[in-house]
Amino acid sequence: MRRDKSISKQINKFLEGITPGQMTVCAAALLIVSLIPLLWLGRYNVMCIDDYDYGRQVHDTWLATGSYLESVQTAWRQNMEFYQNWQGTYVSCFLMALCPMNFHYEIAWIVPVIMIGMFASSTFVLGRHILTKWLGADRTASSFIMLLLLFMFYQILEAPFEGIYWYNGSTHYILMQSVWFFTLAAVSGALRTKSRKLAVLYSVVAAALAVVVGGGNLITGLQAEILMVFLLLYAMVKNRSKIWAVCLPLVTGSIGFLCNTMAPGNLVRSTLDPSTGYSAVWSVILSFYYALTFMIRWTPTFAILIWLAVLPVLWNMMKTSEKTFSHPIWVTAGIYCVISAMFTPTLYAVGMVGLARVDNIIQMVYYLGLFAGTAYWLGYFSHRKSEGTAAEAFGSFLERTGNKMTLAGLFLVLVVWVFTADKNTYTSFSAARSLVNGDAQTFYEEAMERHEIYVNEDIVDVELDPYSAKPALFSFDDLSTDRGNWLNLAVMQYYHKAYVELRD
Repeated sequence: MRRDKSISKQINKFLEGITPGQMTVCAAALLIVSLIPLLWLGRYNVMCIDDYDYGRQVHDTWLATGSYLESVQTAWRQNMEFYQNWQGTYVSCFLMALCPMNFHYEIAWIVPVIMIGMFASSTFVLGRHILTKWLGADRTASSFIMLLLLFMFYQILEAPFEGIYWYNGSTHYILMQSVWFFTLAAVSGALRTKSRKLAVLYSVVAAALAVVVGGGNLITGLQAEILMVFLLLYAMVKNRSKIWAVCLPLVTGSIGFLCNTMAPGNLVRSTLDPSTGYSAVWSVILSFYYALTFMIRWTPTFAILIWLAVLPVLWNMMKTSEKTFSHPIWVTAGIYCVISAMFTPTLYAVGMVGLARVDNIIQMVYYLGLFAGTAYWLGYFSHRKSEGTAAEAFGSFLERTGNKMTLAGLFLVLVVWVFTADKNTYTSFSAARSLVNGDAQTFYEEAMERHEIYVNEDIVDVELDPYSAKPALFSFDDLSTDRGNWLNLAVMQYYHKAYVELRD
């Protein structure tokens, strides 16, 4: 019995002796290990879906001239045509026309590198900035929190293909949201810094990035407008000397957003597209309902375990913070409103929610809001005299358990992650499974065989066999047996064939 107590005491001492720095290094290693299969699977990525339609003119220019400059000019001319006749997203359309595979078909592996690199880094920068500058948390512990958040997000990402591997879809949403996260961090940095030179630099950078955000998807654009107004109101109340730092990017971003929404092509497209949405009022009302339903959907056991694991860390961070945490209700309401607003554009435009490529960015905003909101509430309770209350008891429990609760929670996360029966439940294991069983390699070989046929000028009537294998994460639709199918037509026009179809 005495020996058992001694061992238990030694274990507790070991667990409590683990430093925040060591935990952060382990979290970084976990994230890196989890991303390796996703990036490795990218080695077998290929061009698909809208990449053909948006890239056709640039591809033709590249084949005719071999000039990157000429190709960029073609992309801009196409962008202006789209602006007049199809859609106003002048930055997204320009970038989508410059699909890397237009120039070198085998370079599709770079797409997941760009998308994961941009989204993960921008989320990390913004999330840590919120925790350290707005909530007064320690930098090392904040890094630990954000690394775990990113690990969680990429394992239960709503639509991995649309958010990681598909160039067109991920450029329009993931990449534009990444730019917005960097923009928001820059604006906030201008507000929080005491250096006027740094404030000017942050504001100018944010002003330039805001134009890019304004020319991207409307979900991110609307979110940017709302949060910029919130920051302006904050500056007017709390820091009037920095109003200019918010006004500059607000003005440039609003001009860009107006150019986007007022594009002639939007009106043309609305007359051609029979889809009709809800009224503005109903769209706003329904967005609050759908925000709640999707928040529940995006909080599976995996997310709950990680949330529980970080509670002691968040409590200690907020308890030592010098912030006052005076408005938890307003902060919570603001987070909920921002998440809800991201459902409004699709409800208004097409009367629906659940577009996979859109849900990816809303999901991340929800997780950022969940962790930041939890931290704020813990800060509120830890800074109030609440002797004998449930809040005090809960705080004491978190302080007593400390690293033990965090490590136990993370151990359960790893158990769930590794031993889940369906290996397609979590993205890393799904990617690894496709690599190990050969689905990825078989798919890529067959895709390259198709490409050899596409680029063969002697073959104009293209008939193809369906893919015999495809990675589970590559969830895009294949070509059809109907040569009049829109995707068949896109491939036909891209490679200048008489027709393209799948064999029965």
